[in-house]
Amino acid sequence: MRQQVSERRVRSVDIAGRERVAAASRLVVKVGSSSLTTPQGTIDVDRVDALVDVLAARAGNGTQLVLVSSGAIAAGLGPLGLTARPRDLATQQAAASVGQGVLVARYTSSFARYGLRVGQVLLTADDMMRRAHHRNAQRTLVRLLELGIVPVVNENDTVATDEIRFGDNDRLAALVAHLIHADALVLLSDVDALYDGDPRVPGAQRIPQVNGPADLEGVELGRSGRVGTGGMITKVEAARIATGAGVPVVLTSAAHAAQALAGRDVGTYFQPEGRHPGTRLLWLAHATTGRGRLHLDAGAVEAVVMRRKSLLPAGVTLVEGDFTAGDPVDLYSPHGTPVARGLVNFDAAEIPELLGRSTRELAANLGPEYERELIHRDDIVILDPTIESRSARHV
Repeated sequence: MRQQVSERRVRSVDIAGRERVAAASRLVVKVGSSSLTTPQGTIDVDRVDALVDVLAARAGNGTQLVLVSSGAIAAGLGPLGLTARPRDLATQQAAASVGQGVLVARYTSSFARYGLRVGQVLLTADDMMRRAHHRNAQRTLVRLLELGIVPVVNENDTVATDEIRFGDNDRLAALVAHLIHADALVLLSDVDALYDGDPRVPGAQRIPQVNGPADLEGVELGRSGRVGTGGMITKVEAARIATGAGVPVVLTSAAHAAQALAGRDVGTYFQPEGRHPGTRLLWLAHATTGRGRLHLDAGAVEAVVMRRKSLLPAGVTLVEGDFTAGDPVDLYSPHGTPVARGLVNFDAAEIPELLGRSTRELAANLGPEYERELIHRDDIVILDPTIESRSARHV
């Protein structure tokens, strides 16, 4: 069965789709820690130079490049005398503080061989969650590209907390690709492609192309990487984010970077979807974390998810969390399933008094400012698109 599925996938390779990567005028490339460092945790100069050789050649042809690079924590291990990635956040942040300078200095020196300059951009998830920060990050990155600079982007591990972390640079790279309207995203790691099983086990077959979720049914997604935080799961999730925004993705190893950027049949190509959601909705779905929960009755789930209506107080049965107006909150079905996320119009402390009551009744009793929805339909994103094809009673 595995062989039959693999053969079907091989036949579905879209060479024209890969040519979109070769022709991209604005490109985001993400490289993982294990592709840049030695087993001892120090920066591998030869690996960095080899990657920069490929990127500089592409930049020399006029392509605007953004490099999302892991490696700061790994680069800090050696100077700090650590033999393994620390588990506690404080030591990780200390390693990132030391390693970030080492990493950027190496990139600066390597790109300078080709007369290219780099600019460091450190982001936290909070920068994507807050609209003002989000727009500022976009303006900065675009301006750097206009000035001929290669932005080197990384998560700001030095100040990020568990609550405001991307968790991995794969997700960050996908969001950056959407943020700057990139033409393609290339994810580089120490694994050369997505396989239908553990690639270390004989018989595992490379999946050359993914056209949609159905192509991943039955695929085992294990973790990979030596010193990084990501794994194949995070890379597939990043590909889902990017392709959902209309950005094609290639996943392969750093050793195959040149072939991937040239549109060759290496790694795994993820076909973008036809729809192009607005920045606001993609930001809400993938760059925010719910600050609280609103539990909905079945009627409200149907109205919000199936009919794309605004959420009214009458459909909410329970409020959880401490949030303020304008924060993202998750919407849950009666069965405890998260179905959507939205930007709430009221503080958490205000909502219990509103539950189960119509907006007309609230306006009459509390004032005209209460004759409005808890969350407007334009500020709601469905978390699981497959929910829309089900009946609300099964959500």
